[in-house]
Amino acid sequence: MTSAGEGAAGAPARTRVVLTGISSRAWEHPADRGALTALRELRGFDEVIRSFFGMWNERGFRLSHLATGIRVDHRQYPRVYQRYAEAASALDVLELPELYVTQSPWLNAEAIGLDRPFITLSSACVQQLDDDELRCLLGHELGHVGSGHAVYKTILSILTRWAASLSWLPVGAIALRAIIAAMLEWWRKAELSGDRAGLLAGQDPGAALRLLMKMAGGGDLSQIDTTAFLEQAAEYDGGGDLRDSFHKIRMTAWSTHPVPVARAAQLRHWIDSGAYGRVLAGEYPRRADDQDASVTEEVRAAADSYREAFGRSQDPLVGLLRRLGDGATDLGDWVGGGAGRARSWMGAAGEAAARAAGRPRRGTGTDATGGTENGSAGSGSSGP
Repeated sequence: MTSAGEGAAGAPARTRVVLTGISSRAWEHPADRGALTALRELRGFDEVIRSFFGMWNERGFRLSHLATGIRVDHRQYPRVYQRYAEAASALDVLELPELYVTQSPWLNAEAIGLDRPFITLSSACVQQLDDDELRCLLGHELGHVGSGHAVYKTILSILTRWAASLSWLPVGAIALRAIIAAMLEWWRKAELSGDRAGLLAGQDPGAALRLLMKMAGGGDLSQIDTTAFLEQAAEYDGGGDLRDSFHKIRMTAWSTHPVPVARAAQLRHWIDSGAYGRVLAGEYPRRADDQDASVTEEVRAAADSYREAFGRSQDPLVGLLRRLGDGATDLGDWVGGGAGRARSWMGAAGEAAARAAGRPRRGTGTDATGGTENGSAGSGSSGP
C-alpha cells in the first residue's frame, strides 16, 4: 500500500492512500457480497448471459454513446478525466473503463457493458459537483464495475419484463415477483457498496455526504447543513408510527436505490464502525485471495448484517417485531439467504440455456464475470 497525491500545478496536492491490490469485497455490503460470491460460483455464467440475453448489443450501445455523448480523456473534459484517474488510482484500478458525458439535467451516472464495461456521466454532474464530489461519484461507478454489479442487474431487468409478460399465469408471476423482490433488495445493497467505494476513492467523508445531499436537494448547498441532513435520516429511520413503516415499505420495496437520507445514514454508520479507517490502514481483502472466498461464510455474514441492522433500527415496525420475538431475526435470515436461492435458480436457468443453445455447460472455469479485478458488467448500474 502506497500514497499518492494529485493537484493542480503550483497547488499543494492532497494525499490519498493507494489501496494496492484491493478486492471489491473490501467495500461490498455484506448482503451484496454474499449474493455476488454465490453467483460467481456459477461456472459458465458468461454463456448463460449470452444464451438468455442475446438481444443485448453492447457494441451498438457503445456506438450510441460515441455518437451522442462526449468521450472523456485528457483533451475532452480534462478536469473530469483527472478526477477519474485519481479515483481509479486510489482503488488501484489497473485499466480505466471508457467514460462518456451525456446531456442531462439530472445528477446521474451508470456503468454499462458485458465484455468491456464503460461509465456514463450526466452533464449535470460535471456542472454541479466540485472536484471532491466528482471524484467520489466516479469512484462509486468504478466500484460497480469492480464488483461486476451490472451483469446481475441485466438479469433483473429481463426478469422484470418476464414478470410483466407472465402476469396472466398466477404461479409463474408469483415466483418471478419473489425473485425480483429479492434481487431488488440486493440491488439496493449494491448501491450502498458503491457509496463505500466512492468514499474509498475520494477518502473525504464530507464530500461523500455532500454528494448525497446534492442528489436529494440539488446542486446548491449554501443553505443546507450536514448535521440537519443526518437528523433527517434519523427521523426517517425511527420517526412516526406503524403507518409510516408501511409507507416506507411501499416507497422502497420495488425501488433500485435506497433514498438519499438512508444512504447517508448507512455511510455514516460504516465510517463510525471503524471499517473505513481499517481499510485505509491496510486491513482489507486482496484480489489475489478472491478465489478463496467462501459462499457459506459470505451468506452467513449477510444474515448477520441484517440481524445487526434490525437490532439497531428505530423503525416502529421493526421494534414491534423485536417485541414479538424473533421475527426480525427470521426476516434477516430469509433475506440474507436470498443469494443462495438466486444461485439455485440461476443454476437451473443456466442448464436450460445451455440446452437451448445446443451445447453443454462447462464443468470448470474461472469466474465468468471477470472476477472482482476485471469486473465485467452488464446493463445499467443506473444512478450514482
